[in-house]
Amino acid sequence: MDTKFARRTERIGSTTCSYWRAGRCNRNPCRFLHIETPSPPAACGYGNTAYSYGKKPHSSSENTPKYGSKKALLGDNGDRGDTTRVAKAFKKSSPRICKYWINNNCVHGEQCLYLHSWFRGDGFSTVTKLHEHKKVITGIALPVGSDKLYSGSTDGTVRIWDCHTGQCAKVINLGAEVTSLISEGLWIFVGLQNAVKAWNIQTMSEFTLDGPKGRVRAMTVGNNTLFAAAEDGVIFAWRGSSKADSPFELVASLTGHTKAVVCLAVGCKMLYSGSMDQSIKVWDMDTLQCTMTLNDHTDVVTSLICWDQYLLSSSSDRTIKVWACIEAGSLEVIYTDTEENGVVSLFGMPDAEGKPILFSSCRDNSVHMYELPSFSERGRLFAKKDVALIELGPGDLFFTGDESGLLMVWKWLEVPKVASS
Repeated sequence: MDTKFARRTERIGSTTCSYWRAGRCNRNPCRFLHIETPSPPAACGYGNTAYSYGKKPHSSSENTPKYGSKKALLGDNGDRGDTTRVAKAFKKSSPRICKYWINNNCVHGEQCLYLHSWFRGDGFSTVTKLHEHKKVITGIALPVGSDKLYSGSTDGTVRIWDCHTGQCAKVINLGAEVTSLISEGLWIFVGLQNAVKAWNIQTMSEFTLDGPKGRVRAMTVGNNTLFAAAEDGVIFAWRGSSKADSPFELVASLTGHTKAVVCLAVGCKMLYSGSMDQSIKVWDMDTLQCTMTLNDHTDVVTSLICWDQYLLSSSSDRTIKVWACIEAGSLEVIYTDTEENGVVSLFGMPDAEGKPILFSSCRDNSVHMYELPSFSERGRLFAKKDVALIELGPGDLFFTGDESGLLMVWKWLEVPKVASS
């Protein structure tokens, strides 16, 4: 009996607790391990600094290669594919949220193997859930100086929320799918089928900007120009006008994409556009001419953001690519991060301590949070369906909107400092 007990104890002692792995173990002490089972040692030369980019971390040694170089991001062998494999080999298995708990009908309670939480990680928390939209949330905007939050949805409405009470103060029924929504200054821009609506929140005036063909999937503002990306692959550009009938004048139609343009970003005096044709185009915002086309993605380019001197792109091909200006003004991929599922959207913002965080919404109803420049995982947010949008709010708040119409309000928290002994 003693021998059997010893064997059983040995077997238990080498097994990782499934409840702990799901973040739900409440046993103290627990007879199973509260650590991941040992992994093979990492290949020599592939620490975090081997595939980081951006500013040098304080922990780097004097011999660490400068960021921005291929050696710093790809390792000594310069092989991008090997670096990606090593970086991904030691990632933990993805936690999953309980789909029954989401709908308030999980019968397992504390014994459930899946998460009963909207997030996993430290330094952030949920504030409230606003679930009045019936379909995909396609735009979230908080105009500067306003106490009203605007959200648009494919249910054909724009909802205006009171930031003090969290209540919906007004519903505007547009009678057509809202496919994008942004704010700039005193203006709210709403992307619709074949048009953009422009609302001035101070004068309450409204204008219709015609020209786009099909749904307006993305909009952005740069160099005093409003850019709207249409379903036919054309990007329309408007600038301020002194005409009495409209304060906006169409100044250009940017052509070149062969399919719908679904994302736009502005940075370094350039406009970047991502399309269903799997390409990224770079446009000079002064001349409004295309200066280069980037073709490294193998599926729809779903999102673009500019961070520091880098361009980050995501795609349904399950990759996030980091682009840098290498020589003669050309852009080249210097790092590729491969996700388990297709990437829906990217967003970047600082946490409560000012550290840059990259949000990567994936096709598994979750948002992965990565610290930059290391790409180490900081935490994860969960939703009922894929998160289509992430937006920065006032103070330490930020918002997420998913494809079920759920608008979540989140808050950054200060992470307690560990006292040194």
